[in-house]
Amino acid sequence: MSKRKFWNWAEGENERILRIDGIIAEESWIDDDVTPKQFQSELMSGDGNVSLWINSAGGDVVAACQIYNLLKDYKGKVTVKIDGLAASAASMIAMAGDEILMSPVSTMMIHNPVASAYGNTEEMEKVIDMLDEIKESILNAYELKTHLSRTKISHMMDEETWINANKAVELGFADDILFKGEKETEQEINSEPLMFHTRLMNKQILMKLKEANKEVPKEKHTQIEPLLKRLELLKRR
Repeated sequence: MSKRKFWNWAEGENERILRIDGIIAEESWIDDDVTPKQFQSELMSGDGNVSLWINSAGGDVVAACQIYNLLKDYKGKVTVKIDGLAASAASMIAMAGDEILMSPVSTMMIHNPVASAYGNTEEMEKVIDMLDEIKESILNAYELKTHLSRTKISHMMDEETWINANKAVELGFADDILFKGEKETEQEINSEPLMFHTRLMNKQILMKLKEANKEVPKEKHTQIEPLLKRLELLKRR
């Protein structure tokens, strides 16, 4: 039995349709892994314009870089359509589109690269340097698309930022919103552009709890202290 592909081609009138719905990985371990080798084989199996639908939580950044380069080098027009989630490495792949469209109910997330490491201080410092360089590479993709300053994008990555469709268009991470009705006005569509910073929200909750804790009688502090400790851990993620 042949392995199930994580995408399916569908012939449109003037384009082919490709879907990425799974984890980005260098090697395939489960059916919905998206690998550069498989992606290249499918992408180069035809020509003409391509619509790439993305719904992925991300994955391996090196594999995502390879897929990004394959799309940028593709001769036809690439239209990226985000119908669910384009998070982490998947958001970088989305930046390869000549045009990026987001469903009004979709979300994008950008954050700093992460890695697991084991070793002495010198080895840990090497990992930190490596992550810094990887971040600079990811910044290149976001900057080329959005034209935002590297400082602003870097801060958004530091805070692990979740962006809805309206905000993505406002910031330049997307060009337009899918399924816009002819009767909707531009003002109605862009009425509530929202962006959520995970780390910032954790800090704000922590501060409020600490303030509330000061007003609680000392003998009752034990009820809130375990929660404060958990939020401290979230803060340090």
